[in-house]
Amino acid sequence: MYKQILVLFFLVAAVAAETAYFAFKTYGSTDDFVIQLTDDKLIKHARDLVSGATTDEPHLHGRIRKQTASYNPKYSFQLDPATIGFFNMAIEVCDAYLPYVEEHLDEACGAFLPGCVYCPWTSQITREIK
Repeated sequence: MYKQILVLFFLVAAVAAETAYFAFKTYGSTDDFVIQLTDDKLIKHARDLVSGATTDEPHLHGRIRKQTASYNPKYSFQLDPATIGFFNMAIEVCDAYLPYVEEHLDEACGAFLPGCVYCPWTSQITREIK
């Protein structure tokens, strides 16, 4: 019985998705904005961007949560990890620089960044946080 439980534990642990953290910046930002990724394909894509293995879909998008994340303490908001993705081009209504979003967070999710969707056109993954 003990061996079965131990085997089951290791199987569940192996299936569990990896969690990785990446920093990005936009034009005008001085502090890194840190995102959490839990999807293996997105983690691989972000690592490929950092290493230079790809230049496809270099920008990221996601939905804003108006709360600080422990892994992103310099900002008053975070991107919901379940909504993060990468893109080449996006509509203008979701574009803004990080400092502007921070300064106008009270206006976000209304006329500014409707639906809390954020897609900074100048976003660039700069590194993986280990």
